[in-house]
Amino acid sequence: MNNNYQLYFDANKEGWNKRTTVHKTSAFYDLETFKNGKSSLNKIELEEVGDVKGKSLLHLQCHFGMDTLSWAREGATVTGVDLSDKAIALAKEINAELQLNASFVCCNVYDAAEYVKEQFDIIFTSYGTIGWLPDLKPWAKMIAAKLKPGGFFYIADFHPTLWMLDDAMEKLTYSYFNDEVIVTEQQGSYTDRTAAIQYTEYGWNHPFSEIFEVLINAGLQIEFLHEFPFSPYNCFANVEQGDDGMWRLKGMDNKFPMMYSIKAVKKLE
Repeated sequence: MNNNYQLYFDANKEGWNKRTTVHKTSAFYDLETFKNGKSSLNKIELEEVGDVKGKSLLHLQCHFGMDTLSWAREGATVTGVDLSDKAIALAKEINAELQLNASFVCCNVYDAAEYVKEQFDIIFTSYGTIGWLPDLKPWAKMIAAKLKPGGFFYIADFHPTLWMLDDAMEKLTYSYFNDEVIVTEQQGSYTDRTAAIQYTEYGWNHPFSEIFEVLINAGLQIEFLHEFPFSPYNCFANVEQGDDGMWRLKGMDNKFPMMYSIKAVKKLE
């Protein structure tokens, strides 16, 4: 890992530790309903990832592990990785309470290959992940190293054009391209904007050209790119819920992209 980035990662870790204390009791995550059996996964990723029974799955930037554990309930052997030690501690606590057989590792995603030695059939990451990474080259290299030949990487995330907007989701503010670190002072969290936490966060935008280039250069073959005009989560300002339960920017109908998914396969050796 580039030591020049350590300041950013330390600050973001602090922010995610603070978020975890808010998120674990939030209606947004609804942890108690999850514990009682409800999956935290969305229809999109369930359909596009497909049957995971008997497969090994590595979940990158897993937060406190609800999606990781949902994949375990679907029949996968799962390992979750996250930068936040408080999130990983909570994930281990939930895993033990539910008597599931997941493994959780606290480390920077760049360093995952040092902490997780096995290879996996599937590597999964979703919703608000790569924007915390300044450079996607080591990320893609790690993914390729941790995938079994013939295995695949899957990401569902918020669309890069969405990150061009300000926090109010009204004005074009940031570059589409990864040419600057985006520094913001935060109050609360996306689960509760009035929560009594404050922190500085550092993020980066990643255009599709960059995402595709690093995955292809790492030896993966792109199987699909899908784009969607909605978010499955109510985690942005200036959105409204449609009859399908999805959230869209107000007044935009289906005109503005809000999320995407990519599947990329590691070629057989």
